[in-house]
Amino acid sequence: MSKPVLMTVDDDPGVSRSVARDLRRRYGQDYRVVRAESGADALEALRELVLRGEPVAAILADYRMPGMNGIEFLEQAMDVAPHARRALLTAYADTDAAIQAINVVDVDHYLLKPWDPPEEKLYPVIDALVETWRAIGERSVEEIRVIGHRWSAECFAARDFLARNQVPYRYMSVDDPEGVRLLEAAGASPDDVPVLVTPDGRALTAPTEAEIAAAVGLTTDPATDFYDLIVIGGGPAGLGSAVYGASEGLRTVLVERQATGGQAGQSSRIENYLGFPDGVSGAQLTDRARRQAAKFGAEVLTTREVVALEARGSARVVRFGDGTEIAAHAVVLATGVSYRALEAPGVSDLTGRGVFYGSAATEAPACKGQDVYVVGGANSAGQAAVFFSRHAATVTVLVRGSSLEASMSSYLIKQLDAIDNITVRTGTEVVEAGGDGHLERLVLVDRNSGEQEGVKAASMFIFIGAAPRTEWLDGVVARDERGFVRTGPDLVVGGRRPQGWTLPRDPYHLESSVPGVFVAGDVRAESVKRVASAVGEGAMAVTLVHRYLSEQ
Repeated sequence: MSKPVLMTVDDDPGVSRSVARDLRRRYGQDYRVVRAESGADALEALRELVLRGEPVAAILADYRMPGMNGIEFLEQAMDVAPHARRALLTAYADTDAAIQAINVVDVDHYLLKPWDPPEEKLYPVIDALVETWRAIGERSVEEIRVIGHRWSAECFAARDFLARNQVPYRYMSVDDPEGVRLLEAAGASPDDVPVLVTPDGRALTAPTEAEIAAAVGLTTDPATDFYDLIVIGGGPAGLGSAVYGASEGLRTVLVERQATGGQAGQSSRIENYLGFPDGVSGAQLTDRARRQAAKFGAEVLTTREVVALEARGSARVVRFGDGTEIAAHAVVLATGVSYRALEAPGVSDLTGRGVFYGSAATEAPACKGQDVYVVGGANSAGQAAVFFSRHAATVTVLVRGSSLEASMSSYLIKQLDAIDNITVRTGTEVVEAGGDGHLERLVLVDRNSGEQEGVKAASMFIFIGAAPRTEWLDGVVARDERGFVRTGPDLVVGGRRPQGWTLPRDPYHLESSVPGVFVAGDVRAESVKRVASAVGEGAMAVTLVHRYLSEQ
């Protein structure tokens, strides 16, 4: 098989030769470097490479090229070589163009000229590109086909589950000719949807999430019944614990109820996460963390809901909803929080039918030309508003409070102000939702005047509150009045350790009222609700797990 290709495109012959020289010096043994001096020439070369069956690993394109700039070229290159990773070469003055490239053509990186020394500024970027390409490769993408109704809550749940677990799928309506054909082949009717057809031809009628997970190859059953560390929850904190636990030699299993990433995994772009100056989507960050955990040997179980936690001697036992159990020396609780339900007439009936909790990125194409409402004033709501503004005719952000400053990062507030089709309405609540089978209208109330107003609405995305899912821990670990788990110094009151504490020391900083059970991320009482702090707590919890294990 021929060497994979690294392509560089720059209209300046001197720069083009310089980039190619640096690439050959580092990657020439394993990759073939191809250079072009215009976007048109590069597209022709790409087509020839594809026709000859030569894999293209990465493309570096200069932004300022006559006739076709780097963004326009990369947008067309995506159609020719969709698996190739993409980077934009740009001057410092063009960083706005680089940000545009990230948003428009999903560029993986941008490089500032000059890139000397390449060991510091060029090679780390190329290393990341080829590492990602190797993980995905040129293999064909085998799609799951989903047949359903546009306004079916069950169909939305199936598509959302696949999307959040980054499983490629193609959706078709029961009214599409191909959808009709597949329903007939599966022996199903339009009333049986969703129907999923796997690449090997199996048909699943109205499947559960566990059945979907098994069909697409997600791991649902543990490899053994005893581990060093069980991590419950697959958000940033849980993924952080899984990566650090497995990398430090602990037999680690991460248990996730639905999809890794948590609320952060649904964010269209996180722009204040350390080390990603051009931002990173929640899905990208989740995918990298999940692959990283797997690389170190951590198991990831999906669609397994934990319903009980018990201390049996030195073992910590976790019980699943189906009655099965696994045990470990230590446990990290990283279950995060859920959005609170919006209590207003009509909302629950229309959930999944135009009313959604979280960003529900799968709905973006359907929002084209529509009026969209985002309810909430925190960062997740702001990120969703920016994302949907690229699709919808209008996006209205509804905030109960008098301003966004208390709950949203300033960079997001500035972004919202700069986007013409986004409107922020403070002091406003939704008091009713209505429609014939799907959302068509909302009734809003001004909290100051009490005046109500009816508005047309095609979709509403809800981001309110932070409710921990900790009812299953009642009577096991100490929680505060809102259900968040208390840890460390908060458990020691008046010099007295928590009831039932058996060790001759105070609980460690992230340790719960049960020795060996640690807590990280949003579910912990008084935690900082940020992705970076959750990852940090997940890593710190593993350090404390090691300290705890050394005492046993």
